[in-house]
Order: sequence, then C-alpha cells, then structure tokens
Amino acid sequence: MLSVELETVLAATPPQFIFNSHFLSQKMPYSLSNLRRQYREAAANKEAGEKFYQHMAAYRDQDAVVLAYKAAAEAIRARDASMFNKLTYVQNATKQFDQAVKLDSDNAEIRFLRLSVESNLPSFLGLSQHVDEDRQFLVNTLLQHPKSGMDAESFGLVRNFMVDRGHVSEADAQKLTRL
Repeated sequence: MLSVELETVLAATPPQFIFNSHFLSQKMPYSLSNLRRQYREAAANKEAGEKFYQHMAAYRDQDAVVLAYKAAAEAIRARDASMFNKLTYVQNATKQFDQAVKLDSDNAEIRFLRLSVESNLPSFLGLSQHVDEDRQFLVNTLLQHPKSGMDAESFGLVRNFMVDRGHVSEADAQKLTRL
C-alpha cells in the first residue's frame, strides 16, 4: 500500500513524470553518473568493456549524450575485437558520434568522448578528423568554468583527461588546474 505522502505526490504528478519516477527508482541505467563510471571501467578493463558494450547496445532512444556513450562503447569494443572486426566497430562509433554531435553540437561531454576516441585511433584510418576542433572547443569550454554549463563531475573528468593526455598547452593546463 502506498504511503499517504506518496499518493499525494502521484496524484499531483503528470503521468509522463510517473514513468520517470519509476525509472529513477530503477537506478537509472543510462544516467550520466552511471555512464561515466561504466565508461572509465570499460576503458581500463576488457570484461567491463564488453559489459558496457552490451548495456549500450540495448539503448534505443535519442538522447545525444547517451548516444555518445553508445559510440564510445562501440570504440571500446573495437579495441578488444579481432582484427577482422575492429574497423566495423570504429566505423559504427564514428557514425554514432556524428549523430550525437548533430543532435547537440555544443555539448562538451559529447565532444570529450569523441576526442577521447579519435585521438587514440591510428591516423592511417582517416577517422580522426575532429581532434583539433574538439580539443579547441573543450579548452574554450573548460576555461569558462564554472559558467561552462558543465557539472562538476563532467568538468573534472574532461579537465583531467585534457591535462593528463597533453591536449592543452602548459599555460592552459596551469589555468585549468586552478579551476
């Protein structure tokens, strides 16, 4: 039986939000916090990479950031795939990144994910065409923080990647470290 307080909230809540509340109670498998954690684990571990790929393969909606994580999962799968299948996964990732950027070109997290993948691809594939554009976009966005529109978690994730991987100048690295 529902508590009186919950019944009151549900009675005043539009039906489309009741589903979302139920979804929230299911630990939001596609929440950004969960996706960020799963992405970091997948990048570091083959077994986690396969789980992340399977999880993201089930995603069918059109949220731009989640699509970018789906693209990243494809790229991680390429890392762990046989030579025969690597290119297919990378091409799928590229298409999904293009779709995510088309949906939200000003989203720093999408640009970060694409940069993290493209900057690690062999240049002979010709699939790293956005590295400089994304790098510049991210530096400009990070330097605007806290007015960048990024939450603290994504800011830390992107900043650390950019600084640790040498995607920023020494002067910008010092500025970002102070933020």
